[in-house]
Amino acid sequence: MSGTTTAGPGAPGIVCAFAVTRTPPDAAALAAARGHEEGGPLRLVRAGGLCLVVQDVPAALFDQEALTERLNRPGDLERCARAHHRGVEAAAGRGPVVPLPMATLYRGDPTAAGAVTDRREALEALLDRLRDRTEWAVKVHAAEAPPEPAAEAGAQAGAGAGAGGRAYLSRVSARRRDRQGAHDRALAEAEAVDAELRRYAVAATRHRPQSERLTGHRAPQLLNVAYLVEDARRAAFTGALARIAAARRPAVRIDASGPWIPYSFARWDEDPRFGPEAPAAPDREEVRS
Repeated sequence: MSGTTTAGPGAPGIVCAFAVTRTPPDAAALAAARGHEEGGPLRLVRAGGLCLVVQDVPAALFDQEALTERLNRPGDLERCARAHHRGVEAAAGRGPVVPLPMATLYRGDPTAAGAVTDRREALEALLDRLRDRTEWAVKVHAAEAPPEPAAEAGAQAGAGAGAGGRAYLSRVSARRRDRQGAHDRALAEAEAVDAELRRYAVAATRHRPQSERLTGHRAPQLLNVAYLVEDARRAAFTGALARIAAARRPAVRIDASGPWIPYSFARWDEDPRFGPEAPAAPDREEVRS
């Protein structure tokens, strides 16, 4: 994690950075916002014509070893994610922001400001791209199949050779074909949903589908897509969502949320020369206030 310092006797605090903007948030609103509970008030670091919203945090809790241990605990990970999202929201009070990855840490203001200055041209371009645009998240799941009847599930134990066994194997084969057909139809419907929504978006990006453990649904998640939508076209996009929801699509279930700060389209951390190696921000459903 470049830019951090190791905790020790008299070790200085660490600067945790949340987001970059060219439109500084209202001072009173920034002072009222909360970042990490263990840190000081949110404040601004100026870097040329850009501003970085940061918070001083104690090295004993945010050096590499301590932070890695904390982020491996689900409860601490969620608290860090919520704190990060609050900081990004505070930065976005008056204009577009480029959110940083969660746990972006520096050894003081000069290091943080230098990181922004080094990437100023790219950051300015990102801020221009994100102005008057928000992110919408759409997740498409396959419809949950009804559970297999208990009598059928237990039939295998009693199935032997001969006609009874052949009949059972025939039914198993038919169910397998039915499941594959249902999956193919669900994929086709999911792709149709994505194609329709892309008509109203400036850009779209597919995230890795979430596991059933995270979604809480028995049926698999087929698509996990983020759309970047012009504010001027928001009504058209939400209208398309409403039409999709009203249409009969028995093979899939669709969940949508937004508008969000466009995390998925503000990746300043992709250049390995810039910024620390830090965990990516969790899905936005996990960081709502």
